[in-house]
Amino acid sequence: MPKVAVYNMQGQQVEEMELNDAIFDTAENISLVHSVVVMQLANRRAGTQSTKTRAEVRGGGRKPWKQKGTGRASFGSSRNPVWRSGGIAHGPKPRSYQYAMPKKARRIALKSVLSAKLRGGNIVVVDKLEFAAPKTKNMVAVLSALNVTRQPLVVLDELNDNTIKSMRNIEGLESILAANLNVYDALRAHKLIITKNAIAKIEEVLA
Repeated sequence: MPKVAVYNMQGQQVEEMELNDAIFDTAENISLVHSVVVMQLANRRAGTQSTKTRAEVRGGGRKPWKQKGTGRASFGSSRNPVWRSGGIAHGPKPRSYQYAMPKKARRIALKSVLSAKLRGGNIVVVDKLEFAAPKTKNMVAVLSALNVTRQPLVVLDELNDNTIKSMRNIEGLESILAANLNVYDALRAHKLIITKNAIAKIEEVLA
């Protein structure tokens, strides 16, 4: 089983814990990770883009000129798609881009990302993240002690108001519950800061 150091909020190693090798020591599956990321980004699309067809554009009720004898092409409406200010032919309409992948595939992809993060030394485990009061400087001090500066993602086992409020004003810092951890958010973060209890939650969900 892979082992990882556990640090306190002052950046001191307090213990070493074993991780589930079925989650944190799996082979990379780049193609599956890519498929899951594409799915997640597609599911985030609003799908609200819309254009008007010739039937929806205002005006154009009268035939522009007579059918024959003018030497010009015949038109039945000035809202024909080839006209300026006409309707749009085959334009986008509101639609849903959402689709789903099997839960098993999503879990395998997440395991692949977590294993790659661990092998790259980009997972930092802390025994806890709790503050007596919501102060940004306290979280900044923790990040400095852990030597984490670049786009971290904090994974918590449960919501804590003081912790959340201490993090929300720090640029580039994001947080997520262990139960909601996903491939896209884990992949785009440079380092994962995970509490000890959150590790247990992740192993419970993915086991």
